[in-house]
Amino acid sequence: MTHTRIKDLLNSTDFGKEFIAKGWIRTFRNNQFLAINDGSCLGNLQVVIGLNVFDEKVIKKLHTGASVSVKGTLIESQGKGQRVELKAVELEVLGESDPDKFPLQPKKHSLEFLREIAHLRFRTNTFNAIFKVRNALAFAVHQFFNERGFVYIHTPIITGSDAEGAGEMFQVTNLDLDSLPRNEAGKIDYKEDFFGKETNLTVSGQLEGELAAMALGNIYTFGPTFRAENSNTTRHLAEFWMIEPEMAFYDIHDNMDLAEELLKYVIRQALDRCPDEIEFLRNRLLEEDKQKPQADRSEMDLVEKLKFILENDFERVTYTEAVDILKRSKPNQKKQFKYLVDDWGIDLQSEHERYLVEKHFKKPVILIDYPADIKAFYMRQNEVDENGRKTVAAMDILFPGIGEIVGGSQREERYDVLTQRMAEMNIPTKEMEWFLDTRRFGTAPHAGFGLGFERLVLFVTGMGNIRDVIPFPRYPNNAEF
Repeated sequence: MTHTRIKDLLNSTDFGKEFIAKGWIRTFRNNQFLAINDGSCLGNLQVVIGLNVFDEKVIKKLHTGASVSVKGTLIESQGKGQRVELKAVELEVLGESDPDKFPLQPKKHSLEFLREIAHLRFRTNTFNAIFKVRNALAFAVHQFFNERGFVYIHTPIITGSDAEGAGEMFQVTNLDLDSLPRNEAGKIDYKEDFFGKETNLTVSGQLEGELAAMALGNIYTFGPTFRAENSNTTRHLAEFWMIEPEMAFYDIHDNMDLAEELLKYVIRQALDRCPDEIEFLRNRLLEEDKQKPQADRSEMDLVEKLKFILENDFERVTYTEAVDILKRSKPNQKKQFKYLVDDWGIDLQSEHERYLVEKHFKKPVILIDYPADIKAFYMRQNEVDENGRKTVAAMDILFPGIGEIVGGSQREERYDVLTQRMAEMNIPTKEMEWFLDTRRFGTAPHAGFGLGFERLVLFVTGMGNIRDVIPFPRYPNNAEF
């Protein structure tokens, strides 16, 4: 007999039939009742062990965390809390767990503590739910693009280019750091490195994605990206996953339409595929909220917040309009913002973005037409406005509780304009000849965006710290496991 997963047993009506179940012990009560879980669902299977039926040596090994194999008859449960149970006829301990050393006992553990034992936190219901939702969202992303004829492209993780021009990159080398080769000028001679040049871990697959889009039409990447940014916050990771579509013959409006469609699609899929997990996370948040002062509690529960996204058209607002709203806002006039909004051209902060979404418009917001000076070199320049302001066809999508979740733009397809912009920003054109070729040979309007996958998972699960929505978080001074 092969074993049956606990999720299927809990939904079964095959009473009187024999099954084998395998899993890890959550609790053992009164020397009679085992609760086991195999990760297939949040629910535990109750196994009834008759008194004096099994060897005392086996019974003494039944501790939280131990793995077991149980053969028994499925029966309707007479007790409260479960519909079915397994009446054991055979019991084997597959792997023991020392109760004095196993850190996950049947009690509530803090998220901070669980972060320290990230290799074991999968066994808790909270992280079972989070990573099931993460899985559903990842699957839905691929499904969305596949249904629309997009081509999935794997862009390089090791790269010689900096897509953002920020320079916050992890260097890749196989040089002996204790004995670095030097050139005549005394600088490190990268010609002797593995790739014969300076290379880094990618911050974005966008530039390479553009190359594919200018031949295949519509493509997307979904892979790991890296930022060597020393940010110890609840919203930043050094290693994270990005979804980056690039579309030929799209303008900024087509780009916004696709991004809104994608977000609504994947959130709907998560609600449909993970109702139990999202309900569990919803209840967890409601319990958390009870500990907070009334003023700090969420206006919507998790399910209401997700449906709020699905049921509202995203408000489209120019950066200029947003700055005017923020300048006139009460928090700005009463100096309650940490960063006061005093002039056009400032880089909007998370507190400003959240005000626009949560207080002013009370719906998701897409900000467009940002000042050129605060955006990347590849974004298409708009016509100078009546006030002489230079803007680019950029867009950011803002969500409640999280701020920016998507950033994108129409790309600058005009060769002369692009090279002039690169010169202004000190981006070497010689190293980017391959990128500029797309503007030399059959250039065309195109657009794309980046969706930080962990930000999306953070929003859909309602968690407060981005380190809790990726299995093994990487951040300053932490690269465990």
